[in-house]
Amino acid sequence: MLYTPKSEIDARIQALQQSLQHQDLDGALIVHHTNLFYLSGTSQSCHLFIPRTGRPLLMARKSYQRALRESPLEQIIEVKSLKSIPGILQERGFTLSTLGLELDVMPYNTWQFYKKIFGDVNLLDISDPVRKLRMVKSDHEIGLLQEACAVLDQVFSEVPAMVRPGMTEIELASLFEAGMRRRGYAGCSKMRAFNQDFFLGNLTAGASGAVPSYFDGPVGGSGLTPANNPHGAGWKTIEPGEIIYIDYTCLINGYTADGARMFALGSVADTLRQAHSAALTIQERITAMIGPGVICEDIYDQALALATDLGLQDHFMGVGSDRVRFIGHGVGLELDEYPVFAKGMKMALAPGMTFALEPKFVFPEGAVGIENTYALQEDGLRVLTHAPQDIIVIQAEK
Repeated sequence: MLYTPKSEIDARIQALQQSLQHQDLDGALIVHHTNLFYLSGTSQSCHLFIPRTGRPLLMARKSYQRALRESPLEQIIEVKSLKSIPGILQERGFTLSTLGLELDVMPYNTWQFYKKIFGDVNLLDISDPVRKLRMVKSDHEIGLLQEACAVLDQVFSEVPAMVRPGMTEIELASLFEAGMRRRGYAGCSKMRAFNQDFFLGNLTAGASGAVPSYFDGPVGGSGLTPANNPHGAGWKTIEPGEIIYIDYTCLINGYTADGARMFALGSVADTLRQAHSAALTIQERITAMIGPGVICEDIYDQALALATDLGLQDHFMGVGSDRVRFIGHGVGLELDEYPVFAKGMKMALAPGMTFALEPKFVFPEGAVGIENTYALQEDGLRVLTHAPQDIIVIQAEK
């Protein structure tokens, strides 16, 4: 089992403490699993107190023994009641007038609980500084992300052997997911955005690719039910001549790769083949633009302009009112991290950022496009996903 090195945790704690000093906060209480793992090395039921200066304190409720084993932090104690946390901090000499909490994801009732037990302490939002801290990855993190990308590449290479005439979308999806699972896929991909629940990925065939959904992506899919996760693979049979659109995450050791590849059972319509070629052209042009200091919005504007020049703007990143207004997003411990390549996003790119770019087109007869995961380094952009990018044609007799 892989544990986060102490040097990684120490550097992250120090960086967050600089943010606390800048915001004039006495400390931060980290609760959300993603941030907790990032800053402590464990995802157990814990509260991590990070003071403005000094050593952090990890307070574990369940499982204390696993927290001891997984986290390299020096101060780890067991707590039975969350109500005891303010007293524990006071006993250890921490006098608090302001405290940072992850208010972007914390339910109101939970906030009320902390407000009650901390009394007169002013509870302020620390979520954006933490997200921006996580946005720039260390070499250690990029290495983990690269491992996830390699697994995704391996499973894409096995798709032609999985496909057979008459199978359903969900049958193919189950084989694809099993290929990742047996290589270490750790579970459902995490998302920060409210109500953007997400499973492992998205697989559609033919017209299913044009079925919209609530999910904030260019392609929806009918899914299996209107209930939970009503998008992605459904009960539709995969027919000859249809594009098979496969867009999946791969979560290995906590880090999320994201990629999409296209397959076809037999021939491919010229319209879809030309649109896929256009997606590859857009990808080539926008990746050539990317470097430290480039503004995210400019990448999106260039992609949209290229789609318009190619006469495909009405199909770019969805159809009609269901189109999305972005071309890429950060990846890491969550699928929707900073940076976001969208209209109005003035953030400048910096070395260490990792993200997915996904120019795609949606037609009534199906969805096509490409998605790759990248790491921006001092000397330029590095692609981490390497599966073949052309439409892979599978002979129908197989």
